Amino acid sequence: MQKKQGLQMATVAVIFMLITSGCATTTPSKGTSGAAIGAATGAIAGQAIGHDTKGTLLGAAVGGLLGYIIGNEMDKYDQAQLNQVYETSPSNQRTQWVNPDTNRSYSVTPKPAYTAPSGQVCREAEILATVDGRPEKVVSLACRDNNGRWVIQK
Repeated sequence: MQKKQGLQMATVAVIFMLITSGCATTTPSKGTSGAAIGAATGAIAGQAIGHDTKGTLLGAAVGGLLGYIIGNEMDKYDQAQLNQVYETSPSNQRTQWVNPDTNRSYSVTPKPAYTAPSGQVCREAEILATVDGRPEKVVSLACRDNNGRWVIQK
């Protein structure tokens, strides 16, 4: 009986991680990672409290939602900083910041804005992020939407 419940709990956690990873790009966002961790933790707690599949599923759902919310809030700080760079930083001038919650550091160098064939104003930026002591370099592209906000394309 306990082996069956453990298998159910593991299955729920794996399914949830697969579902949430389908929403992610090549590198999972903090919201997606938080959701996966929250779902697994919630499934374990739900199983321990309810001793049944219903408790496990409810725990996974609640834990996943809370994990996503917490992880996504961490992403918002860095997103706001990046949007500020796209909006106000001069081309080819580096802007740096450290996220106070994650202690991750970022160095962003925006390129000149241009008008895409779609008519949108777009801008690329080279981003060097230091995560857990490892530097990661990406090139990001953002274009203005109809409301004038920068929307990350890649």
